[in-house]
Amino acid sequence: MDLGLNGRTALVGGASSGLGRASAEWLASEGCRLAIWARGGEALERVAADLRSRYETEVSVIAADAADPEAAPRVAEAALAVLGWVDVLVLNAGGPPPVDPTATDRAGWNRAFQLLAITPIELATLLLPGMRERRWGRIVAILSSGVRQPIPELVYSNAGRSALAAWMKTAARAVASDGVTINGVLPGRIQTPRIESLDQARAERVGEPIERIRSESIASIPAGRYGRPEELGSLVAYLCSEQAGYQTGTFTAVDGGLINALP
Repeated sequence: MDLGLNGRTALVGGASSGLGRASAEWLASEGCRLAIWARGGEALERVAADLRSRYETEVSVIAADAADPEAAPRVAEAALAVLGWVDVLVLNAGGPPPVDPTATDRAGWNRAFQLLAITPIELATLLLPGMRERRWGRIVAILSSGVRQPIPELVYSNAGRSALAAWMKTAARAVASDGVTINGVLPGRIQTPRIESLDQARAERVGEPIERIRSESIASIPAGRYGRPEELGSLVAYLCSEQAGYQTGTFTAVDGGLINALP
């Protein structure tokens, strides 16, 4: 299916690995010109070189940390400088570490909300005027199943991503008539470095082998396996497409049936 994205420009966060990289790859395969950003400049350069080689498209790199209060204006300015304009914005950042929900602290909350809510909302706010003026834009956020069904010990992530989702749902109505859509995807347990680190942390916390932790997690997933990053990336690409122009303010799970709750 031609998604109508050839020649569009896209800014993709957290693209050095995992779900951000998978999303960037799908958009590159559809002919988007890309700016990708994350903390790791060297890892980003490797991803960019790979995407340029395989898809023969323009890929620029922006190194920035979403936990930095200055990240959003710096990333927006750099993206506009290399792309000229931004049609597609994929909001994505790594998550905070696990914590006992009864033992959180101010520093943890400040970092979580900067990383998962303040930076992405500010970045979207900076780029929305251009989308509205051009009468076309797509904003897609990679959130978490914890937005719908809170994940034990990921309270910082549950709360920060839920704040972003609330902004998205509110803003989607405000910009729909301008041809701009805002949607979220809710990944379950997908085989990424983030899930690997969470499984490892849990194994160390409870004193069990990581293989046992993974087996227990897989047993809770009706599909009987972890997801693949490209399975989520394909949905991100679709939500950025011409065909998805009537879908906005939605949050779609990619979880193998894990979430045991109504939408």
